[in-house]
Amino acid sequence: MKKILIMLSFFVLIVSCGKLEDLNKNIKDPASVPGETLFTNAQRRVMNQMVSSNVNVNIFRLITQYWTETTYTDESNYDLTTRTIPDGVWDLFYINALKNFNESSKVITATPLGTSSQEVQANKLAIIEVMEVYCYDVLVETFGNIPYSEALDINKPLPKYDDGLTVFKDLLVRLDAAIAKLNSGFGSFEGADNMYGGDVALWTKFANSLKLRMALVLADKDGATAKAAVEAAAPKVFTSNADNAKIVYQSAMPNTNPIYVDLIASGRHDFVAASTIVDTMNSLNDPRLPFYFTQKSGAYIGGVNGASNDFLAYSHVADLIQTPAFPGTLFDYAEVEFLLAEAVERGYTVGGTAAGHYNNAVTASIEDWGGTALDATGYLANLRVAYATAAGTWQEKIGIQSWIAYYNRGFEAWTQFRKLDFPLLVAPPDALSPLPLRFTYPIEEQTLNGDNWKAASTAIGGDAVDTKLFWDKN
Repeated sequence: MKKILIMLSFFVLIVSCGKLEDLNKNIKDPASVPGETLFTNAQRRVMNQMVSSNVNVNIFRLITQYWTETTYTDESNYDLTTRTIPDGVWDLFYINALKNFNESSKVITATPLGTSSQEVQANKLAIIEVMEVYCYDVLVETFGNIPYSEALDINKPLPKYDDGLTVFKDLLVRLDAAIAKLNSGFGSFEGADNMYGGDVALWTKFANSLKLRMALVLADKDGATAKAAVEAAAPKVFTSNADNAKIVYQSAMPNTNPIYVDLIASGRHDFVAASTIVDTMNSLNDPRLPFYFTQKSGAYIGGVNGASNDFLAYSHVADLIQTPAFPGTLFDYAEVEFLLAEAVERGYTVGGTAAGHYNNAVTASIEDWGGTALDATGYLANLRVAYATAAGTWQEKIGIQSWIAYYNRGFEAWTQFRKLDFPLLVAPPDALSPLPLRFTYPIEEQTLNGDNWKAASTAIGGDAVDTKLFWDKN
């Protein structure tokens, strides 16, 4: 009997040890993640960032005076530091987007092909590269000099900052290389791609459209490089709204449109329409007004930019935009046509006329928002809208109409405003800083990467919101 008890005790000890070892295993998180999943997550993070209205990470609608605030007005008055907004943008792109894209590329490269082909793998890697270029482009246009060559190097915890112009030109080279590798005869991410469903032909158009936009950002700084890139990209860009880079959100959390989360699910009433855009659209009898805003007492009334506005006294964000499944847009055909109009005015050979591309852009915007071709025709017949008769230089005509069209795409509107200097946005009377032309570097960079932060700040002319970046020459 004693022998039996000893054997049973030994058996229990062995089983108990096994269970103790199991306690050290993480059974909830996967030991490895497919590269496609990493891509999906990074893509979603980027889209959410560009769409979001959360004042901790995206205040571009406030900077460009599409919306203004009610109770809390810090962001409308250009306080970037209270909520450490630059830190949020910086971390999102470096940690949640670029790091995941980089790891996705590594995993896909190392994964045996299986039933996939080398061409499909090559397409996936090229698409990741396009998205990485997009992310770095946003960072350069936001901050100026940024960590780049050492940014994702685990052995470089305190990366140096690279010259913004050097980074920008390298991004164009990388984009060209990625475009050359895209082969529309084969697939790519399929369902893991929430923007184009793996359609490589559409990714090729997106990459060329991104090249067009980036080149024109560079136009006032390096006209020769810009001209060559624009003329190479122009024949291969978006040709209709069917090409628009969008993600359709879902009706249930957590995959709803971030604006729904910020404005409806949160139960908050933080924003009203800004008088800056409402007054402009009212004066032009713009047919997009009902798609952008609600009416107040039968009219569209914008709040005072930067003031504490009564939520009940002014027009609100249109109900359509606040629905859970409303699509997020990363890039659209209207923007491409405005860029082509600009290219013509700069003397680049892209085909067509400035007026023709301008008309296409306005029409595309109106139709994409739910208006009709007849609405667009009537609007373009307005002497204050028609390209031949609208007031001002080409910069003013394109600047104002693109600003109206980029509503709900605040970052693109901010870059366009800085490039063309239209519309004429005026800082609120109680603004805590000048109207931002860049974001200051994150506080965490000042404390953790101080030497490189100081060098970068000196190189760009000072870490201030009104420091003009290398491409903002006017």
